Amino acid sequence: MKKTMVFAISITLALVFGWQVAQGDDDDDWRIGQSWKRTADVAPINNPDYVEECGDCHMAFSPGLLPARSWKKLMGGLEDHFGDNAELDPDTQTVLTQYLLDNSADSSDYRRSRKVMRSLASNQTPLRITKVPYIQHEHDEIPARMITDNIDVGSLSNCMACHQQADKGSFSERDIAIPGYGSWDD
Repeated sequence: MKKTMVFAISITLALVFGWQVAQGDDDDDWRIGQSWKRTADVAPINNPDYVEECGDCHMAFSPGLLPARSWKKLMGGLEDHFGDNAELDPDTQTVLTQYLLDNSADSSDYRRSRKVMRSLASNQTPLRITKVPYIQHEHDEIPARMITDNIDVGSLSNCMACHQQADKGSFSERDIAIPGYGSWDD
């Protein structure tokens, strides 16, 4: 009787957790007895100065998508920010740099931030989020026609084109809509 009960419990747990794994690598938060509960994958941006200064030219990327060493290097070289001069006044640069460091992937408890850090070797300092191994892995199955050949997307750095909730820190597969192709689920 005892073995039968243990076996039944084991099968039940395997089915419940196997179902969760079968749902893919999406990172929505799930608990036994609860329905799916959406949570942010990385810390949502909560600094209006960062959004204004950096988001004026490109998406204000979540600090939790790069390690502190990358943000230090990026913020230390704003006079040549990917070919553009993005220099800030010293006070603003100091405040924004501190915000980025305080919320970087290595300072975060958010799930995708931890995955970013696990994917990087200690000597890697990517200056582009698209060069982070975890980010590359998450996009490696998507055909070029949907991203780089898609006039409405153009590159992986245009997160908001497909990740409808990226500005809120959510990169859930349930929130992906590739322009011209619709939802995506690997």
